[in-house]
Amino acid sequence: MTASSPTILALDFDGVICDGLIEYFEVAWRTYCEIWSFTNDTPPDDLALRFYRLRPVIETGWEMPVLIKALVDGIPDEKILHEWASIAPKLLLDDKLQAREIGAKLDKQRDEWITTDLDGWLSLHRFYPGIIEKIKLTLDSGVKLYIVTTKEGRFVQQLLQQEGVNLPAEAIIGKEVKRPKYEILRDLKQKVENKAVSLWFVEDRLKTLQLVQQQADLEDVKLFLADWGYNTQAEREAAQNDPRIHLLSLSLFSKDFSAWL
Repeated sequence: MTASSPTILALDFDGVICDGLIEYFEVAWRTYCEIWSFTNDTPPDDLALRFYRLRPVIETGWEMPVLIKALVDGIPDEKILHEWASIAPKLLLDDKLQAREIGAKLDKQRDEWITTDLDGWLSLHRFYPGIIEKIKLTLDSGVKLYIVTTKEGRFVQQLLQQEGVNLPAEAIIGKEVKRPKYEILRDLKQKVENKAVSLWFVEDRLKTLQLVQQQADLEDVKLFLADWGYNTQAEREAAQNDPRIHLLSLSLFSKDFSAWL
């Protein structure tokens, strides 16, 4: 491998490979109705669009039904956008709920949906244009590819298999490992005995990339913010002004690695 291509490519899943906004909203709505005993199963007209717009505030699945709770409770969108880190824990505290309990209910809703209507569930996910083709080319090129995601690995595997991408289970590192992404990247680097390993990481959350930046032993990892993912204009501008982070467009993603830099 040359310096203008990686030996290891780590990709986030949601917001980089796959756009699951419609499924997110549906499974979050079902979980919200279960937790807060909401009997009317039809969401208000504008709720889905507001949820889609505010998706960038969410880091982990359990927050999705809580975001719906915030919207239904009438918390303004702008307030959620700027103060989510304090709003979410307060909503949990008010109703004496635990994040892991909500996450478990969300996963259960998803599992039941997959068991009873796999085709319906799969149909609500859209892979970004050109992504699957690039993944297949990358695998054929000998670059080691890993998916590093906060989604359950089994869901990721199911979606990729539907597109003809059969990654080994150890190449999909999901929520179940319960570790921050920078630790996972550190492990991936250490797995390769070659000291000249070049690790590139594509993520749509600026905060996640900034956490990698703070690790002294990961200063040689090349960081890319996917501008088509779940991030805001302000975050994209911040990435553009950061010498360490490359802002990556979808059209560039499909091109040769040398075009990314």
